[in-house]
Amino acid sequence: MSYIAETADVSPEAVIGEGSKIWHLAQVREEATLGENCIVGRGAYVGTGVRIGANSKIQNYALVYEPAVLGDGVFIGPAVVLTNDTYPRSITPDGDLKSAHDWVPVGVTIERGAAVGARAVCVAPVTIGAWATVAAGAVVTKDVPPHALVAGVPARRIGWVGRAGEPLRAEGDLWVCPQTGERYKELDETLTRVEVDA
Repeated sequence: MSYIAETADVSPEAVIGEGSKIWHLAQVREEATLGENCIVGRGAYVGTGVRIGANSKIQNYALVYEPAVLGDGVFIGPAVVLTNDTYPRSITPDGDLKSAHDWVPVGVTIERGAAVGARAVCVAPVTIGAWATVAAGAVVTKDVPPHALVAGVPARRIGWVGRAGEPLRAEGDLWVCPQTGERYKELDETLTRVEVDA
């Protein structure tokens, strides 16, 4: 059974997955879709038509603007912003107030298991690859490969992370997760998991 706080503003046109929780002052707009067991924290915003996979967490005061698409198990830290306007302006060149017809929203895509740290900004259109980690306060302006650890303004890759989220250690020509022992091989800025023979 889902839980929606009395002070949350959830559109009746939103689809909320079983076991999901939406906390105080959060807003979930029309046609947004949340998978099972999601958490939307206090004061967070989920825009019209945003799609969020199962077991994802949107922490307090995060802003997830449409048309963002988040995979299963995505973590969005407190006060993260996923933008949707490449060339933002309040008015047209003629000085008139812009309307929805005066611009085309573009989205951020975040793949399975990826995490975006507190107060990071992802400037659409970008894709954050599966199991990648965006450090707190980073500004992402280009695609992030799977398993990459990026930090800074603008964000740059500073390492690799495993599925447990910990930075991988270099051991010979492999990268190894200190928590799980999973091994990865790097080739052309791409990390591939090495299967262990049984």
